[in-house]
Amino acid sequence: MSSPRGIGLILLAASGLTMAQSSELTVFAAGSLRAPLTRIAQDFEGSPGGQKVKLVFGASGLLRDRLQKGEAADVFASANMEHPQALATAGWAEPVVRFARNALCALTTPQFELKGKTLAERLLDPAVKLGTSTPKADPSGDYAFLMFERIEASGVGPAGSADRLKAKALQLTGGPNSPPPPADRSVYGAIVAANGADVFITYCTNAVIAQREEPALRRIDVPAAVNVSASYGVTVLDGAADEAKAFVQFLLSADGETVNVFDTRARTRLDVVNVTNQVRSRGEKLTLLDAISLSIRP
Repeated sequence: MSSPRGIGLILLAASGLTMAQSSELTVFAAGSLRAPLTRIAQDFEGSPGGQKVKLVFGASGLLRDRLQKGEAADVFASANMEHPQALATAGWAEPVVRFARNALCALTTPQFELKGKTLAERLLDPAVKLGTSTPKADPSGDYAFLMFERIEASGVGPAGSADRLKAKALQLTGGPNSPPPPADRSVYGAIVAANGADVFITYCTNAVIAQREEPALRRIDVPAAVNVSASYGVTVLDGAADEAKAFVQFLLSADGETVNVFDTRARTRLDVVNVTNQVRSRGEKLTLLDAISLSIRP
């Protein structure tokens, strides 16, 4: 049995920002929310009084830029707290609510092996192609770079590790000049399957979806000592219709009960098994990102 390591998966519930003047709600959302938010939007549309929802996915930083330039939306669900908070601070959005958490995993090619070394040691190997998303434009890249800093600060890697990892990281997606992601599959799985990177540091939920599409790919847990807990924030654009608030409330609740974050990085390891809708923990119903079922072990 493996020792406890940190993955702490993310939950579901999602949302957003600005006001779109139309009969449908426009929701700008982080790309990592594509699967769960698509399902939630469908459920909302089918609920009593539910309205049609238009989903616009992308890197959270790029979506924030579009909103700041005046593009219309009703709700903004970001993969960090900072981007929606910037809008709220400027008076363009309501207070930001943290609605989900995620953590980092290493998505690898079938050939990649640790070879008896730590993950940090292998990432520092000059022969290993290391991929990340684009910092500042995509929070996933910011979290990966923070992980590199923790590798050095924790002593897991030698002095200079953070700069070395940042310098060698191939920023392969999520930037303003990045190729558009595939519309029908995981961009991370597509990149790694095409040998664009030997290892891609991304959200654990992204790695799960990539593995489902590309079963030969592997996932390695990032140790808790250097992992990063990603907090997702949602806000409603100031002046948005009541339906936008109803949509956010729908995302934040399940059958009228608050959706709680299930973060067990300190005590258990979570391994994704397959698809289900909900799990229960200590008597509480938890709705999981992409409806992931979990095998929980100490």
